[in-house]
Amino acid sequence: MVAFNLSARRRRACRTRPRPPVRWHSDRAVIPKRYLLFLASALLVPAAAAAPVFEDTMAQRVLACSACHGKEGRAGPDGYYPRIAGKPAGYLYNQLLNFRDGRRRYGLMARLLDPLSDQYLHDIARHFAALDLPYPAPRPAAVAPAVLQRGEVLARHGDAAAQLPPCTQCHGEHLTGVAPNTPGLLGLPRDYLNAQLGAWRAGERRAHAPDCMAQIARRLSAPDVTAVTAWLAAQPVPADARPAATLPKPPSIACGSAALPAGGARR
Repeated sequence: MVAFNLSARRRRACRTRPRPPVRWHSDRAVIPKRYLLFLASALLVPAAAAAPVFEDTMAQRVLACSACHGKEGRAGPDGYYPRIAGKPAGYLYNQLLNFRDGRRRYGLMARLLDPLSDQYLHDIARHFAALDLPYPAPRPAAVAPAVLQRGEVLARHGDAAAQLPPCTQCHGEHLTGVAPNTPGLLGLPRDYLNAQLGAWRAGERRAHAPDCMAQIARRLSAPDVTAVTAWLAAQPVPADARPAATLPKPPSIACGSAALPAGGARR
């Protein structure tokens, strides 16, 4: 009658008290929601206690970007969130506008940017463009040597028969971009490069007219997309990864771009 040192009254209460059900799905339990909420609140308490000091700086305002784009915008770990640190300010500004205004479709980015003005987007772009951070070493390409060779030909020389200009014609001799509006192509994951060319081909990604990348992407065959992205992703980034100031000569294809805001920096 005194098993486990419990009175009869307490034992009856334990037997009759309803317990939250544990639902089973295949070989794993589905934990009741109330337990998950309790666990989440317990984990968040230490984080709230160690909240950072309010600095009112752009670096602190854009900390939300690091959740996807990595610390200081160095790139996310999954291959789909690209590096934004060190990209030309005009390019970053154009992409922020494109997400906000629907030319690029990604709901999370659209919701984050929807309430922000053109000037604020430009300030964000200038912040990330000013970061000069090292790049990691590229991963080896898991394709045949002939595929890499074709990719290099497309990137450096293009294919006149297919009306494909070389990547270097717009993105610079070293493929690190050209100020103010053209991004570098090195230091980007192959999955990201494939996804963006696919989005242009399918019309899911657009830019200001004339949309030169949409034209080029639609001229690329599927094997050529594989080749050029594999070669680009396998190239090391030069020690000086900054965008070139100018191109040696104007590109043979016209590309549209948004005008930069005329106002000063927003505080």
